Amino acid sequence: VQLMESGGGLVQAGGSLKLSCTASGSDFSILYMGWYRHTPGKRREFLASITTGGMTKYADSVKGRFTISRDNAKRTMDLQMNSLKPEDTAAYYCVSSFIRATQDLEWQDWGQGTQVTVSS
Repeated sequence: VQLMESGGGLVQAGGSLKLSCTASGSDFSILYMGWYRHTPGKRREFLASITTGGMTKYADSVKGRFTISRDNAKRTMDLQMNSLKPEDTAAYYCVSSFIRATQDLEWQDWGQGTQVTVSS
């Protein structure tokens, strides 16, 4: 599965951004999808996931601020990020799996990442 993120950029604290992920190479509707982020010097961080049926899960750090969604017809997954904080600055990665991944290593495919920078 090939994953391509888009939508990153520079935003002021308190602002919003929407990231998108497009998948190719497989039937999108059977993929479990998710988002991670990574900041140099820190461990990569799980943010959110969405099952084939649309059930969602969020990390406590983004719950209430970020919303994950998917459109199987368009083969896309989005991450709407609101109330952004400087500590949200990171490279954001789209991930996918044919199984319901619960650990980092279970996600089978990763995108190249898109940078999000939140200025204070």
